Amino acid sequence: MIKLRSKRFSRSSSKLGNGSSKGGASSPEKDAKNIGEIKWELRPGGMLVQKRESSQSDGEGVIAVRVSTVSQWHDISIDATSTFGKLKLVLSLVTNLDPREQRLLFKGKEREDNEFLHMVGVRDKDKVLMLEDPATKEMKLLGMARGQPINNTCCTITV
Repeated sequence: MIKLRSKRFSRSSSKLGNGSSKGGASSPEKDAKNIGEIKWELRPGGMLVQKRESSQSDGEGVIAVRVSTVSQWHDISIDATSTFGKLKLVLSLVTNLDPREQRLLFKGKEREDNEFLHMVGVRDKDKVLMLEDPATKEMKLLGMARGQPINNTCCTITV
């Protein structure tokens, strides 16, 4: 069997900063244990992957999402692992539209409430488009959304 060694594993412990005052080389297996330890994480999809080294990875932390409506935009800070349903709840506080009246589009596709932001690729400072549901908008115009009956347009008015 052939063992390949990386240069960083064959250095002495004093060069690696382990605090040892000896100038001799330490065993490569011991250095490999200290430096080359691999940490694993389980993703929401069930995939086991190597954990990232950076402190702020794609699926962690708070991201700022710019939500654009027809006439205005809102900057929303939300957890990166949240769902589009939770984003709709936050938007309902800002826009006074119920979550079921909102349609969120990201990368040209309407997103479902149970989809995770980080799983579809929403990153910090990305833009999400919010539209009002056309059926709900039409019902509001007709007055049915509040439980009011439809006005009959063929009534005659006499003065």
